[in-house]
Amino acid sequence: MLLRALLTASLLTGLTASAQIKELPLAPTPPMGWGTWNHYGNKADEEDVHKNVEALKRLGLDKLGYVYINIDGGWPGFRDANGVVQPNPARFKDMKALGTYIHSKGLKYGVYSSPGPLSCGGFIASYGHEEQDARTFADWGADYLKYDLCSLRVYMKMAGEKDHAKSTQVMIDAYEKMHQALIKAGRPMLYALCQYGIDYVQDWAPKVGATMYRTTNDIKAEWESMTSIGFAQAGLAKYQTPGHWMDPDSLEIGNGKLNKEENKLHFSLWSMVAAPLILGNDLTRMDEDTLNIISNKEVIAVDQDSMGKAGDRVWAIGEVEVWSRPLSGNRMAVALFNRTNGLNTMTLKLSDLKWEGPAKARDLWAHADLPTITDTFTADVPRHGVVMLVLSH
Repeated sequence: MLLRALLTASLLTGLTASAQIKELPLAPTPPMGWGTWNHYGNKADEEDVHKNVEALKRLGLDKLGYVYINIDGGWPGFRDANGVVQPNPARFKDMKALGTYIHSKGLKYGVYSSPGPLSCGGFIASYGHEEQDARTFADWGADYLKYDLCSLRVYMKMAGEKDHAKSTQVMIDAYEKMHQALIKAGRPMLYALCQYGIDYVQDWAPKVGATMYRTTNDIKAEWESMTSIGFAQAGLAKYQTPGHWMDPDSLEIGNGKLNKEENKLHFSLWSMVAAPLILGNDLTRMDEDTLNIISNKEVIAVDQDSMGKAGDRVWAIGEVEVWSRPLSGNRMAVALFNRTNGLNTMTLKLSDLKWEGPAKARDLWAHADLPTITDTFTADVPRHGVVMLVLSH
């Protein structure tokens, strides 16, 4: 731990004074919205964005907090004679007009780039054009920038063949360079770092202006991927700073092979750790179960709690575990997770939570008040499922 502290301190000494100043958070609670990547990948086009915006509005998801519309990889095309980035004409005609359309719906506009010369999909990115791109994004009316490590790894490797600290410094400097470019551009923009949680990102991301920052590799719409990523957040709660949100990646609810109980667990776990809730499914084609899960106001309220503290694991026995999260109003969220392949009867002791006195309990998926808990609470938790409560005095 001492070596880690010394390394982090030395890496951060190069940050500019303005980066050290506490900035007004653009997201006092975890950002919520929808992004193109999980469902469309690099193949999203302008029509896809329009259709999903209309669906989001029609379903009232914006009223629940889903307000960011994030255009991920695949939009860049080329740079003009002046070096100004232009959209891929086969998919996006006018990025500024698209931003105007999104804003006309009362929503916020997100774009994507990389600190390397190319994005992960091989499209042009911001290396050597940071200030120019920041001005362009500001001119388009962008409210959010996802900045994906991608090809910067080449420069990191070159710098750090024999010294890993130098490799890490290249990465931190690149993210700080765009941070300063965004400040200079003059438009407040949520800054989302996507660098997969490497090199203790939780120590330095807030210092380079990150509103949210990935702590994991990319998620897939599969049980093993979702759970390995989600439960890897255990132990990170102490690093959570309101306004700077740890991000275990976008939601896969409505995509792939996750069933109803697995999707409920997914949504509960992300809310327990105060993660951004960025939908990644096709909003134009959702079944009733998917819509009900992502629209659960009581679980969303846990994610968006004003205290801004992340939850953490209380105990785990094999593949059953209990997590808790402190909430405003002297309340507590509690989740009983069953990762086994069968029904599991789980018993929670209030003493495990260091809860004093009896507790009023609300079941957030049953939408029901439960009898007062005086000592223990027992529930049958389905296979790959969750029981989620809010306790109060």
